[in-house]
Amino acid sequence: MKYAYYPGCSLQESAVEFDQATRAMLERLDVEIEEIPDWTCCGASAADSVSQPLGHALPARNLALAEKHLPGLDILMPCAACYLNHLKLTRQATGAVTREVNHLLADEGLTYSGKGGRVRHLLDVLSRDVGPDAVKARVTRELSGLVVAPYYGCQALRPYPVFDDPEHPRSMEPVIEALGATVHPWRRGNVCCGASLMATHKDAALASVSAILKAAAGADVIVTVCSMCQMNLDAYQSQALGHGASAVAVLYLPQLVGLALGLSPREVLMEKNLAITPSFTSKLEQTGSARAVS
Repeated sequence: MKYAYYPGCSLQESAVEFDQATRAMLERLDVEIEEIPDWTCCGASAADSVSQPLGHALPARNLALAEKHLPGLDILMPCAACYLNHLKLTRQATGAVTREVNHLLADEGLTYSGKGGRVRHLLDVLSRDVGPDAVKARVTRELSGLVVAPYYGCQALRPYPVFDDPEHPRSMEPVIEALGATVHPWRRGNVCCGASLMATHKDAALASVSAILKAAAGADVIVTVCSMCQMNLDAYQSQALGHGASAVAVLYLPQLVGLALGLSPREVLMEKNLAITPSFTSKLEQTGSARAVS
């Protein structure tokens, strides 16, 4: 399996552990990725509010680059916001929109045709292309004894339910079970964390984070597939604890999978995670011995 790879901005800065863990995990699973050359910001959630043509042109440029340099390859995106922005462009690219973006891209000699590879979220690729059986076959450290709460967030599943049911998501659970871990039973895996409200209406966002953390009581770790969700649950957890929640470790899904595949905490940059609890560290150390990493 080979994919064009679009890391996006956050994975180069605030979520570098998401990027490194994803690359290392995919290598262990024999999944080849090639980064789209000269990719740029997709506009995240801000571009559309400034200029709709800009909101279309930014993701279209990246898809045009993938068409030109990596033709035929599906485009793997770990960041849920980037995934949604690019997927939305493909859904909105009517004849008029396509003509508009190609006019804007003409100075670079780029053309977006809409006939390139599909935009794919990392969880989609991991759960459907790789599959839990293949993950299980590569496990060298069974995570038995760990209780894991799968947190999907909003943007990977809404408003386009491509690979899972946004109301009752289940794509992460078989992957977690393949690692030997136990899935935490809860109903808040698809509830919004507050997203960018953390910058504009912090009390509302902290209340959302607190409710998620409360629902995770009994889990050793929450795993996420979105850099915004990770930041809210991880970086702002200490502030949310004042709302009555209990501390819980928070990892990106590829970090947890990577640990089960024999990668060390250092190799998945676990030192970058802020909400690593002593109880999680202790339980992780008690799991099966990992294969030595060369």
